[in-house]
Amino acid sequence: MHAMAHTLMALIEGMHPQAVRGSLDLEVLGICYDSRQAKPGWLFVALPGIHTDGARFIQSAIKNGARSIVHQDELSEYVAGISYVRLSDTRFSMSALADRFYDSPSKRITVIGVTGTEGKSTVTWLIYRLLDLAGCKAGFISTVEYRVADTVLPNPEHQTTPEATTIHEKLSAMLEHGLDYAVVESSSHGLSKRTNRLGDVHFDVGIMTNVRHEHLEFHGSWECYRDDKANLFRALDRAIPNKHPATRPYSDARSIAPKPFGVVCADDDSADYFRAVTKVPVYTYSMKSPHAANLWAQDIGEDSRGTDFTIAWNGGSVRTRANLPGRFNVENVLASLVVVSGLSGMGYEKLAALVPALEPVRGRMSRIDCGQKFELIVDYAHTPSSFDAVLKPLRDRAGKHRLVCVFGSAGERDTQKRPEQGAIAARYCDVLILTDEDPRGEQPMAILEDIAQGVQGKTRGTDLFLIPDRRAAIAQGLSMAGDGDIVVLLGKGHENSIIYNGTSIAWNEIEEAQAALNALGYRKERA
Repeated sequence: MHAMAHTLMALIEGMHPQAVRGSLDLEVLGICYDSRQAKPGWLFVALPGIHTDGARFIQSAIKNGARSIVHQDELSEYVAGISYVRLSDTRFSMSALADRFYDSPSKRITVIGVTGTEGKSTVTWLIYRLLDLAGCKAGFISTVEYRVADTVLPNPEHQTTPEATTIHEKLSAMLEHGLDYAVVESSSHGLSKRTNRLGDVHFDVGIMTNVRHEHLEFHGSWECYRDDKANLFRALDRAIPNKHPATRPYSDARSIAPKPFGVVCADDDSADYFRAVTKVPVYTYSMKSPHAANLWAQDIGEDSRGTDFTIAWNGGSVRTRANLPGRFNVENVLASLVVVSGLSGMGYEKLAALVPALEPVRGRMSRIDCGQKFELIVDYAHTPSSFDAVLKPLRDRAGKHRLVCVFGSAGERDTQKRPEQGAIAARYCDVLILTDEDPRGEQPMAILEDIAQGVQGKTRGTDLFLIPDRRAAIAQGLSMAGDGDIVVLLGKGHENSIIYNGTSIAWNEIEEAQAALNALGYRKERA
C-alpha cells in the first residue's frame, strides 16, 4: 500500500490539545500505538492500559524512529526535536487520527458492520462469501481471518475488533485493491465510546445477531453492554450518501449507492431496542416466527454435516442446503441472505442457489476426522447461551451414546458466567473435563473451581475432571470416548495462543486434536 503523508497539524485539527511541544508542521509518515511498530517519521499514540501505560514506551518508539508523540498525561521527559501533543483522551482520539491519516476510507467503500454476542464471525464470513460468490468485490475483518486484497489471512490477534489504526489501514488497503464492500465484525468493545475503535467508521449496513450474557467485566451491566452494541445502528443515521459506486453485476440490481439499512434477528428480545435507535429501515429474519419477519426458515432437517431447510418470505420460498454443522447456522445464513440481497439487489431464489457453496469458519463446529469411530468437534463457544446452542443438538444427536465436553473459561473476564457454563454443560454432557482457556493473571485451578460450582450430578474423577493442562485434558477426553460417542472441544476454536500471566503459549486447537488422535493410533486427517 502506498504511503500516506500528512502534517501533524492536519491530523489534530479541532482536537483542542492541552499542550503542544515542538513543530506541528512535521510530516507524519505512519501512525501506531505499539512502539515496536514505530518507523522513521511515524506518530506514536501512547494509550493508557489496564496493566501498563503506553507512555512508558515513548522512548522506545522514538528510538525506532517516531518523531511525533500523542500522549494523555504530563511526561517527565521531553526529547529535543520530537513533537509532542497532549490530548485529554488518547484512546478516543486515536480513531479520528487514524481516519484522517488514511483519508477517511470508510467514506469511499460500502461498510457492513456485524454485531451480536454470538454468530458475529460466522455472519461476517458468510456475508463476505455470498458477496464474493455473487460476483461482488468484497473484503472483511473478523476475529478469525481478514481479507484486504486477493488472499484470506488468519487474524493473529485475540481482539475481535482491532484498534482504530488497524481498522482504517485495512479499509484503505481494500480500496487500493479495488474492493467495493468491507464487512467488519464489530464487537461491543469496539463500538464502546470508551475505546472508540469504530467511532469514525461510516457504516452503511448494521446487523445484530443477538444480545446475550457476555463481557460484563468491561461494560458493568447487561444494559450497558447492549447499549454499546446499539452504537452500530446509531451510526447508520450518519451514513455518507453517494459513496464511491460499487460494482453491481446484475441487471436487477438496485440503485448504485445503496441506502443505509439495518438487519436484526426478530427472535431476539432486543430486536425492538435496536430498531428504535435508528431512523433507517430495519429488516428482520427468524427461525421461529413465519410471516412476522422479512425472511424466515422452516422445515429444517439437520445431520452431522449441515442442514437442509426452506427459505421463505412473503410471496415465495425455496429449498436449500447449508453445509455448516449446527442448527444455529441456519440463523446465520438467514442474516447474510437479508444483507446481501439488500446490497446486491439479487432475489432470494438466486442467492439460495449459492448457499450450498458456503464453507464453515475455521474453528466453528469443525469436524476432526482421523478415522476414529467417535465424532470430534472443535468450536469457539464460550458463553452460556452458545453452550446451550451447541450442546443441546449434540445431546439429541448422541442419543444413547455419550457426549464428552472439554472446556474452560477466560481469566480476567466475566466471572458470573463460569458456574452457568458448568451448569449447562452438566445438563447435556455425560463427561466434563475442565481446562485452561486463557487464564491470564488468575490462578488456573481457581477458574476451574468457579466453573465446577455450577456442575450438578457429576463425580470428580469419574465424569468430572479438572485438568488445567489443555493438551492433557484433550487426551483425557479422547481416551474416554467409545464408538458412536461425541467429543466436543469448546472455547479456543481458531485462536492461536493460550494466554497466561504475562506470557502466552502457541496453540492450534485443530492441530492439537489431530495430534491427540494420532497418539491414540488413528491416521492423520486427509486433505
